[in-house]
Amino acid sequence: MGGALRGRPPRRDRRPGRVDGPGGLNARARAARRGPPPARGGCEAPGAAGVVRAPPPPAADEAVDAGGRALLPGFVDSHAHLVFAGDRTAEFNARMSGRAYGAGGIRTTVAATRAASDAELNANLTRYLAEMLRQGTTTVEVKSGYGLSTADEARSLRIAAGHTEETTYLGAHVVAPEYADDPAGYVELVTGEMLAACAPYARWVDVFCERGAFDGDQARAVLTAGLAQGLQPRVHANQLGHGPGVQLAVELGAASADHCTHLTDADVAALAGSTTVATLLPGAEFSTRAPYPDARRLLDAGAAVALSTDCNPGSSFTSSMPFCVAVAVREMGMTPDEAVHAATAGGALALRRTDVGRIAPGARADLHLLDAPSHVHLAYRPGVPLTAAVWQGGVRRL
Repeated sequence: MGGALRGRPPRRDRRPGRVDGPGGLNARARAARRGPPPARGGCEAPGAAGVVRAPPPPAADEAVDAGGRALLPGFVDSHAHLVFAGDRTAEFNARMSGRAYGAGGIRTTVAATRAASDAELNANLTRYLAEMLRQGTTTVEVKSGYGLSTADEARSLRIAAGHTEETTYLGAHVVAPEYADDPAGYVELVTGEMLAACAPYARWVDVFCERGAFDGDQARAVLTAGLAQGLQPRVHANQLGHGPGVQLAVELGAASADHCTHLTDADVAALAGSTTVATLLPGAEFSTRAPYPDARRLLDAGAAVALSTDCNPGSSFTSSMPFCVAVAVREMGMTPDEAVHAATAGGALALRRTDVGRIAPGARADLHLLDAPSHVHLAYRPGVPLTAAVWQGGVRRL
């Protein structure tokens, strides 16, 4: 495929100046832009007589001397809410100052998004995606959820689909204000007319399965309706408290259960025994002063874990995957290796992708060169801009 890596996989040599960390390279890195993997290649494998060395890789289309710096796969952000208008600075400031604030939360953003033009929404989305790229993110999932009407949800997804193939229908974010007294009527809309209008622009269906949003039965109705339209499920689950979201996600074979802050032992076991990824969103806890999810507990149980920004204007207005890596290491019990893996390969798994989140022959050449000798610096030097270069599909973008 165009923009795929060619040749044999890099050796996982832990000596300085060789392969650095989870899927990363340093020293002299080679990225290919064109053509299928060549017939020659392979990887080193131990045999009866020791290590069998494959032939050297063929010449790359472009050679880049990384100068001893670390090369990682591009970050894969599998949970972001980027189609919106408006600002909730006052809400955040009040929350951080310990003051009561009576505005409408998500509904404030809904009103602003409905009032915005397509051009304004597209400009905002383009800006946030550019922010992400500058920090090494090369694959982004984008949700709807701030329109909450058939027309506004459909246009949100249509705009998102112009930028990414990872688009998620989230009509079931909260109950639309005009249905405040008729939540059953809103679920009927979300699973009927709105779904039909949105499905052509979406790959995924999502639901906020939490108190104050949608209960287990309502969430099941939303997800099964989406499945019937060919959309694959993912679930906002167990962010605000214990609830049915994780168990429902596992039961329906969802690609991801997102947040996973409040988990029972049964929830952890269910995730560990399933193909559903636990996607952790530390920006939300940072921005709301809430308890962080226990990544160590999930990893030790054998669950697959991803890290994402949850970029949204209300509870996690960060576009920075490096920030999320640093917080995960500092507050959630992850090692730097585990956090970077979760932000790359973990995100790819949460999107059921094998072409991103890794550096390997046949993978898309999405590469993130750090201005640092090791991926550990993402946590070791929090807040420092460490992105030196970014390639997306083999094309240098930064």
